[in-house]
Amino acid sequence: MRVVVIGGSGHIGTFLVPRLVRAGHEVINISRGTRRAYTEAPEWQQVRQVVADRQQEDAEGTFGDRVAGLAPDAVIDLVCFTLEAATALVERLRGEVGHLLHCGSVWRFGPSDKLPISETTGTAPIGEYGIQKDRIARMLKEETASGGLVTTSLHPGHIVGPGWHPIGPLGNLDPAVWYALSAGRPLPIPGIGVELMHHVHADDVAQAFERAVEHRDAAAGEDFNVVAPTALNVRGYARIAAGWFGRAASLEPVTWEQFRRTTAPEHAEASWEHLYRSQYLTIEKARTLLGYTPRYEPEAAVLESVRWLIDREELKVAGPLGV
Repeated sequence: MRVVVIGGSGHIGTFLVPRLVRAGHEVINISRGTRRAYTEAPEWQQVRQVVADRQQEDAEGTFGDRVAGLAPDAVIDLVCFTLEAATALVERLRGEVGHLLHCGSVWRFGPSDKLPISETTGTAPIGEYGIQKDRIARMLKEETASGGLVTTSLHPGHIVGPGWHPIGPLGNLDPAVWYALSAGRPLPIPGIGVELMHHVHADDVAQAFERAVEHRDAAAGEDFNVVAPTALNVRGYARIAAGWFGRAASLEPVTWEQFRRTTAPEHAEASWEHLYRSQYLTIEKARTLLGYTPRYEPEAAVLESVRWLIDREELKVAGPLGV
């Protein structure tokens, strides 16, 4: 099968593209050509690279023609963020491609009311990013239900893995959090520490896409949560992370007002975005229909990210990992 991956040089594509090659597919990667995959794999030598600026070509109305011109059997779109762009691609590929798979986000749901969140029980999204992802997922379901293009949307949690910084115990990317935990220093936490985050290793996301390609009929017209088997709350995440350095977490609950006064605005806003949602999702649908079996618990996935960063001196900590 010829599979076109749009944005295959990023987090998910780093693992997905080699998986598809190993499964015997002919793979074409469309990217801006500005970076390489996060980890090396010999399978990339068999991948055809097409350099294109998705945003510019969407604006010009030519991107769909580029994708269709590659004559794919399946298209995996990892970098679509607006309903307009998604709709344009669907309309161009309708009748020419057998399967379009879209990468969404668990932020298609808003703050949790009832846990775990299934594909049908989430609250309405908040923020433009989540709103757009929800609109795209709904459009894709309607497209397939009406007899049009066969589509599938998969919705990852907070993606982690070697090559980039993970969303940390406070729901942000502040490296000072990791130093404080590694040094046993007090860590102010907004709220009471039971707010949830649901991570997923990039290779598990890649596995879900691979299985959706393999099980096209089961995946047709469906949407799937793609996360780790369990989720971490702030308190547990911090305690586990401190333990990697032989420390006990010293957590100091503070109000959100106090937290914002002592935290850089971008980190405080990221914490609010993640912790206010407090999401924990079920993957039962993906297990049942796709055979999705994530390999990584969330703490193992995060540890792999942290170890990679420390080994390359991209994250400053007070001592070595003890695990």
